[in-house]
Amino acid sequence: MTVATKNIIETYSSLFEGLDSLTKLELIERLSKSLRKEKTSKEKAFFSSFGAFPDGKSAETITEEIKRSRTFRDKDLKF
Repeated sequence: MTVATKNIIETYSSLFEGLDSLTKLELIERLSKSLRKEKTSKEKAFFSSFGAFPDGKSAETITEEIKRSRTFRDKDLKF
């Protein structure tokens, strides 16, 4: 644990001392929920950051679909 992390923990700890028991329990519950979410959301965020395609198509199939979907216009440019 780094010095900065210890300092953050101490700061929050001193803030929590003035809270009543029900509020502390609510904080514990929310922290627990965030830990459970963190495992799945980090993995999802990691894979979604690459812009990957969600289906199981091969790279060659995706490339062909992209090439087939391209359209070109012939337009005379007048200078």
